[in-house]
Order: sequence, then C-alpha cells, then structure tokens
Amino acid sequence: MEKSVASDLVDFLNASPTAFHAVEEAKRQLKNGGYEQISEKEDWNLQTGKKYFFTRNYSTILAFAIGKKYVAGNGCHIIGAHTDSPCLKLKPISKVAKGGYLQVGVQTYGGGLWHTWFDRDLTVAGRMIIKQVKDDSVSYTHRLVKIEEPIMRIPTLAIHLDRDVNEGFKVNKHSHLVPVLATSIKAELNKPVTEKSAVGGLPTDGKNSPEKHHSLLLELLATQASCKPDEICDFELQACDTQPSIIAGAMKEFIFSGRLDNLCMSFCSLKALIDASSESSLENETGVRIVALFDHEEVGSNSAQGAGSPVMLDALSRITSSFSSDSKLLKKAIQRSFIVSADMAHALHPNYMEKHEENHQPKMHSGLVIKHNANQRYATNAVTSFIFREIAQKHNLPIQDFVVRNDMPCGSTIGPILASGVGIRTVDVGGPQLSMHSIREMCAVDDVKHSYEHFKAYFQEFSAIDAKITVDN
Repeated sequence: MEKSVASDLVDFLNASPTAFHAVEEAKRQLKNGGYEQISEKEDWNLQTGKKYFFTRNYSTILAFAIGKKYVAGNGCHIIGAHTDSPCLKLKPISKVAKGGYLQVGVQTYGGGLWHTWFDRDLTVAGRMIIKQVKDDSVSYTHRLVKIEEPIMRIPTLAIHLDRDVNEGFKVNKHSHLVPVLATSIKAELNKPVTEKSAVGGLPTDGKNSPEKHHSLLLELLATQASCKPDEICDFELQACDTQPSIIAGAMKEFIFSGRLDNLCMSFCSLKALIDASSESSLENETGVRIVALFDHEEVGSNSAQGAGSPVMLDALSRITSSFSSDSKLLKKAIQRSFIVSADMAHALHPNYMEKHEENHQPKMHSGLVIKHNANQRYATNAVTSFIFREIAQKHNLPIQDFVVRNDMPCGSTIGPILASGVGIRTVDVGGPQLSMHSIREMCAVDDVKHSYEHFKAYFQEFSAIDAKITVDN
C-alpha cells in the first residue's frame, strides 16, 4: 500500500507539469473510476448513487459522488485543494534578444523561491489555442503541450564577477530571471517555417509587425502539438523543470519533486474520493462527497476558476436544485456541509529549528497537520479540528498541530476564502513538507499514505460523526 500510493503520486506529478495537465490527469483518473463528465453550460440530470465531475477553464476540476440516501438539503462533505504552484509564466511578448542570445521573457507567478530556478534544465508546458480549417470551416481548440527535452536555462553569474554573492544572493526578478533559449548565430541556421504565424504578431491588415515570440520556440511547440506554427493562435505556457519526480533518500523515505504544494494534497484527496466512493460504499451515504481542485490559490484565488469565485456555491446550488425546486434547501445544505481545506504544511527544518514555535513543530512521517491561527488566516476551530482528529483516532492515524510563531507572518489557504464566501464549516490541514515554493520540494512517503487514508476515512465517516455533534441547536 505504502509504495503504491507514493508511486501513484509520483506518476501524477510527472504527468502534471502545469495546472492544465493536472486537471487532464485528474479527469483521466475520474473517468477510469466511473465518473461521468458534465458541463456547467448544460442542464444537469443528476441521480443518487451516481458520480460526476466538471472542469472550469480546464485548470479547476470539481468531482462529486452522490449518496444513495441523499435528499435535497443534506450536506456535502468536501475536500478542497489547488492545482497551481509558483512558476515562471511566458509573457504575451516573450521574444527577447540580447548580447547574441535568444531569450524568453517570463513573469513570476506566486511567491516562488526564485533563486532555486537558476541553473536548472528547463522546458515549457501549458496550453495552446490551435486554429483548425476543414472544408472551408474554421474552428479553434485548446491543446495541452509539453516539450519533453530541456530547451532553456537561467544561468547564474560566475562568482569571479560577483565576489560577494555568497554573502547574500538577491534576485532581480525582472533582469535576472530571463531564460536562455539559444544563441543568435545557431538560431540563424534554423530558418522560420513561416513568417506569418498568428502568435508571431502579424496583424490582419498585412502590415509588418515585430514577432511576439521567437520562431524557433514556435517551431518546437508546433512539432510537439502536431500542427503548423501559423496555426498557433495564442497560448498560456510556463517554464518547468525537466528533472522527474522520484522516490528518493537513503531509505527511500522521501519524494523529491516540484509542485508538491499542492499537487500532493490534490492527488491524495482525488484518490481518496475515487476509492471511497464505490457503489457499495455509497449505499448508506446521506450526503454528497466532493473534491474541488482550484486554480490560482498561489495568487489569491480571485479569478473565475479560483476558490474566490462562485464555482463551489454554484455546484452546491445545482446539486441541491437537481433534487428539489425548494430554494430554501440550499441554505440548509450549506449549514450541514463541511470542508477540509488541504494545503501542504511546513515541516520542522533541522537547520532552522528556531523558525517553528516550540510546541508546534510538525515532523515528517507523523501525519497530516491541523493548521490553527487566531487571526483567521486558517479557518480551523475547535469543532472542525475535533471532527478531523476524531476520524484520525478511530482509524489509528497520526495527527499534528501547527501554529506560526507570534513574531512571524502567517500564510493562508483557500480555507478562509471558502468558509467566509460560502459559509461552510472548515478545517485547514496539510501534509508536512520541506522546501515549500522551491522548484524542487520534498515530503515523506509515509505522509502520502497517511493523507490518503485520512481523507478516505473522512469521506466514509463524516456523516456518522457529524450526527453526534451538537453546537447551534
């Protein structure tokens, strides 16, 4: 079991260089698990005992399994995570040429440890809008792309030219974070396939305009997507590391990977939902089991597909209204619902132990971390933490607590956003990890197993435990 869950996570990570790819992989797993895809653009015809999912912008995905004993007004048992991670995203005009080099202009996304992006073998991945012409009819489709081999790099400056660099390496995010794609002289040997690529920047009136992206990059992308460069209309691409995710360490106890924050929690919650929602396990379920993986958490969740959007409330409303036309039942359902906001947590670092409060030092191999903050940077309270802790105790699973030091700022999650925006009881939790927001992070194999088992138990146990709790009666 242990190696299986961790190995499955590694496969998921390697298949998911971007949020778009993570949704694509989640979609594949859900379909294999018997989930039916539905669309927010269409009417929903839902049935008890059935399983569904939809995507929004192809970077957010929400999946749900309806209990066979569900009736409108009953609660939803939700795990929320996010698909995005700090990265370097290509600019709308990415063509940069300086000092005999072809470079790629990027902008920083989220709060990354940007010094870790230097001297890494990088490629690009994301989605492209492709023009398709058939029988004089034009249509446009989005297509995911990843160039497998390393095509660019951000080189550091030699110590001989910056003798004080080891006293403090300060990255200028505008000047220093510009990947090198090729030298100009070598690129000249590879002439553009076309001078009229749509992404290349030629306007419709036929007047000349500077290209927006290097023709060399467009050719590489077109080859990967099996299209012509002039069929690429637009794209959302990001730089990503080519080193694969791996189970590692002297005792094979760690996972070394990018994007553990937060694809680790995304994977564990998704696998838990699929495995906990077989036909027999939904037999006595009175609620709806949901996993929601949102985009844009790293930049505040304020987008049409972020946790700050109406996507969660829309889903709860449409599920409820599919079984009753009584609009008052939605408010009842919200008060009977529960969210586990799952986002990776800070494990104790042996070289920086003073950064943790002495009584709250999450450790690897010791299970999920319940996050607390009196100022509501996390949405946990005594009731919600008790429920999650009770599930751990019943299944003999380890559990930990985290509070940030009073003299340090506290991060946040989608938990407070969903709790305040929708009004659902919420607990904030996460698997412990090191190197958060680095291009290369690490967590423990054991904690992947613990997280998966805890989430699976939550889906199976919540209805029974919640029925025993009295608070606002």
